[in-house]
Amino acid sequence: MSKRAFVTGITGQDGSYLAELLLGKGYEVHGLIRRASTFNTARLEHLYVDPHSADARLFLHYGDLSDGTRLVTLLAEVAPHEVYNLAAQSHVRVSFDEPEHTADITGTGTVRMLEAVRLAGIETRFCQASSSELYGSTPPPQSETTPFHPRSPYAAAKAYGYWITRNYREAYGPFAVNGIMFNHESPRRGETFVSRKITRAVAAIRAGREEFVYMGNLDAIRDWGYAPEYVEGMWRMLQADEPDDYVLATGTGITVREFLEISFGHADLDWENHVKFDDRYLRPTEVATLIGDPTKAREKLGWQATVDGRALARLMVNADIEALEHASTPWIDEVRLDSWPTPTTHGTAPL
Repeated sequence: MSKRAFVTGITGQDGSYLAELLLGKGYEVHGLIRRASTFNTARLEHLYVDPHSADARLFLHYGDLSDGTRLVTLLAEVAPHEVYNLAAQSHVRVSFDEPEHTADITGTGTVRMLEAVRLAGIETRFCQASSSELYGSTPPPQSETTPFHPRSPYAAAKAYGYWITRNYREAYGPFAVNGIMFNHESPRRGETFVSRKITRAVAAIRAGREEFVYMGNLDAIRDWGYAPEYVEGMWRMLQADEPDDYVLATGTGITVREFLEISFGHADLDWENHVKFDDRYLRPTEVATLIGDPTKAREKLGWQATVDGRALARLMVNADIEALEHASTPWIDEVRLDSWPTPTTHGTAPL
């Protein structure tokens, strides 16, 4: 029998890439999705297989990290060999506006998942998607031993998720790991995140559809990598002999200003002619510099990032230009969006 994986946040950037990776390795993949009145599965559309087919290996289940009882039921039914907890309210700036919701989903949601694994009585390996925002104002380079100093409600919630994962590992003995992932982006990144906001603006300005993009802090330095490589890192963590925590990063950083310059320059545009400042995009507490030290992941997992922030900017600009020219995003075939099957009565939606 093939391995089974359970993925929360499967409809997001990382979830879709992880689903691709696991399906490519022969897994049966189960994903948690929130009930909505509109389709929110666009990033998975290319993985669609008719549920009547014997080849179907991707299944979606309604549920939410706020509903612990549902999580226990699902995990008991699926009995996955691996669990990847990627779901979160993951926008740092929004977490200042919605601190309670962020704490409930990003923080307490993690302990609900861990408790669901425990109460379901299953043997599984658990990966918590953690964040470089844990380090906050702690000087770089940041490794697994660097002290945390969260600077946002999101970061504080992720810190709880990190420590409760370690606590469950020490208290109950499950194979549970934290992947402390530095910024990782792709053409599937949400449009409100700064990297994608920039590259979409470049495509629109190049096409004459927009003139300006409004930005906040341009001096922040981030260690940007490529999302598909980072989900492979998470998978490698769960294949190790012993559970441990790992930083995933490129080891190099660039400023937001440099990302702008590279992105606009790649489209033969001068960014200074098209970027305006808007203080609404500033955070109440800023994080100046995040640059990770991925030595441990390289030495113990054989994992190493190959795409840095400069290459990533060009890759994303190319994708957004192509998407605009074809009037759709790179991963959505819009004519098929109404082909998704109706969920079954017990809440499971095979693709």
